[in-house]
Amino acid sequence: MAENMHYDAIVVGSGISGGWAAKELTEKGLKVLMLERGRNIEHVTDYVNADNETWNYPHRGVATQEMVDNYPVLKRDYALNEQTFGMWANEKDSPYIEKKRFDWFRGYHVGGRSLMWGRQSYRLSDLDFEANAKDGIATDWPIRYADIAPWYDHAEKFAGISGSVEGLDHLPDGQFLPPIPLNIVEKDVAARLRKSFGGKRYLINSRVANITEPKPEQNRVNCQYRNKCWLGCPYGGYFSTQSATLPVAMATGNLTLRPFSIVSRVIYDKDTKRAKGVEVIDAETNQTYEYTAKVVFLNASSFNSTWVLMNSATDVWEGGLGSSSGELGHNVMDHHFRVGAEGRVEGFDDKYYFGRRPAGFYIPRFRNLDGEQRDYTRGFGYQGSASRQGWKREIAELNVGKDLKDALSKPGDWTIGMTAFGEMLPSHDNHIALDRSTTDKWGLPVLAISVELGENERKMRVDMKQDAIDMLEAAGIKDVKGTERDYGVGMGIHEMGTARMGRDPKSSVLNGNNQVWDAPNVYVTDGACMTSSSCVNPSLTYMALTARAAAHAVDSLKKGEL
Repeated sequence: MAENMHYDAIVVGSGISGGWAAKELTEKGLKVLMLERGRNIEHVTDYVNADNETWNYPHRGVATQEMVDNYPVLKRDYALNEQTFGMWANEKDSPYIEKKRFDWFRGYHVGGRSLMWGRQSYRLSDLDFEANAKDGIATDWPIRYADIAPWYDHAEKFAGISGSVEGLDHLPDGQFLPPIPLNIVEKDVAARLRKSFGGKRYLINSRVANITEPKPEQNRVNCQYRNKCWLGCPYGGYFSTQSATLPVAMATGNLTLRPFSIVSRVIYDKDTKRAKGVEVIDAETNQTYEYTAKVVFLNASSFNSTWVLMNSATDVWEGGLGSSSGELGHNVMDHHFRVGAEGRVEGFDDKYYFGRRPAGFYIPRFRNLDGEQRDYTRGFGYQGSASRQGWKREIAELNVGKDLKDALSKPGDWTIGMTAFGEMLPSHDNHIALDRSTTDKWGLPVLAISVELGENERKMRVDMKQDAIDMLEAAGIKDVKGTERDYGVGMGIHEMGTARMGRDPKSSVLNGNNQVWDAPNVYVTDGACMTSSSCVNPSLTYMALTARAAAHAVDSLKKGEL
């Protein structure tokens, strides 16, 4: 049978936002083609290391020298290891150019980084949506919290977000499953912080996309406290494309999934000023195909969605489709982190905890609120946990043999640590661009990335460390020390911007419904659309924006507007 080349909608990318686009569009009756540049990964059966323990790996899970040599970017952080090897993009096949250091960790397979994400799930608030306008920075968001709140509800109910209700205006509550509990030390520190800082510092449960109650309608079992999420969860205990959105989309009978399909450009019709479809290179055969559709959703991840736009309609706009404002590719953001504090906890040596939680605690933003103004704008929150040291700890005594085994069979000291995640301001100078002098395995131009932290972020990092020290000391923690590890922009794996939303086509790439101003039947709902970054993890916002945009697209199709 000949392959179908026309669909109602095409979704480019299969990660968090791509999976949501496929689910929402197919449930509304559209015939959808989802294109993924990498291989397929089947839920459960292809999670090859999901049940492996450290001792089952030839090198106990750590990166080999050969891996280090072949992956110069991945080696900069945890991403390079035996356990997840093959789950991150091949740097030789898919290179990029660092005009300035940028740690770009990509997942090129069905499910994308939804299989490896940290699952922290928080809502933006009007503090975030109004910030650019109030501060006179970049451009104003075209939406406010009220516009997206119902879609946050929608996303949380389906994905399954565990968390606690706190009543904080700047960190809105959601449709939560019961939280993954704080342990006894974290509860004690939370109470001490409230008392020490006059009720202005909150240590709360992490809000994570790990379900704490089963979702039988999705064939998902609640989290098993294995803390192996990054290896794929056979139980569906956390939200991913494979565990949640893809099965629903497939069940409609309206989805066609095509892996090994690299979208090289959006096909633009100058007469209708609409997209006609996309051009695809088969990653295995190098053959080129064209697929047509009424609507195109770009969800290839922030930089890759923008790459597709830059490589499209270049005969009309030199900078590509969506470049008429001069902002396409600009305003790159990440969350800067790897700075905080840690210490030793006394008084709980007779206490322990159950299982391996895939979550810890969160301390919401407290800087530049309620009239306070530091020497920087915006703020940061902390993620952390308390635990007892295990067998990997250093033993002070020079034990050997039986004495060493006895020492390691007992839990070590309680420790607590936290790292801050700070907001990065959008800047036109932080940008990506096509470099046509360098090509990848398939002969396609690569991205050149030029991004760095600004003065605002550097000033913020001083407080990010010192505030962490102050809070732990105020909570009675011993031997507190500030921490600051090597950080490169991109290491947060929260790349955002490059095709921002806005109110004016002269200063933005997308309108308030995530449509490309220059081609309204093209929607971009991944991190590329973000107008500012907030200091909270962005993935839940991508889910909500995608569901909202899909509803708009279907409604517009019915009205004949697309």
